[in-house]
Amino acid sequence: MTGGIGSGKSEAAKAFAALGVPIVDLDGISHALTKPGQSTLAEITQVFGQAILNEKGELDRTALRQKIFSNEQAKIQLEAIMHPAIYKQVLQQLEQNKSAPYQILDIPLLFESDRYLKLIHRSLVIDCDPTTQIDRASKRSGLSETEVKKIIDAQMPREQRNQLADDVLTNNGSLEQLREKVAQLHEKYINTCAFDKLNT
Repeated sequence: MTGGIGSGKSEAAKAFAALGVPIVDLDGISHALTKPGQSTLAEITQVFGQAILNEKGELDRTALRQKIFSNEQAKIQLEAIMHPAIYKQVLQQLEQNKSAPYQILDIPLLFESDRYLKLIHRSLVIDCDPTTQIDRASKRSGLSETEVKKIIDAQMPREQRNQLADDVLTNNGSLEQLREKVAQLHEKYINTCAFDKLNT
């Protein structure tokens, strides 16, 4: 499952989780790996210096984002540390959940790399119109409209992402409407999994 900033992907993940579906959350894994005391955070600090830590010794994500946003080499250095560590955790969690009928890999940049595409059987994009996207992202993150637009522009174009998806959930409405759509997809996925098991 993927989607642009402000699409409602996190709320969709919560709705699937409420139905008992295991969620492997790449953002959650990334945050866990960069907590104080983690070797991943020590590696990042070694490369980028103490300036990327706040007074409590925690990762200052805004400071790190500023360092890599306009510096391609710094971005590559960060990815070289984070991507293998995240991937290892993803594989472990997928293995732990393998008895479930299906599980969801919640990933911001699914189509930008083939690293995770080879792990999945079906792709779901959570989508919404650009105005709603900017409004939600601004309210949630406290970023300005200009800053949100910059993030959107740096992500894969909406039309391209939707074309690559097996399923697209349009999330322009209320939270209740989102939950109803998730419930419908859940039923479809459960039935698909049951059919696949009968034919294997």
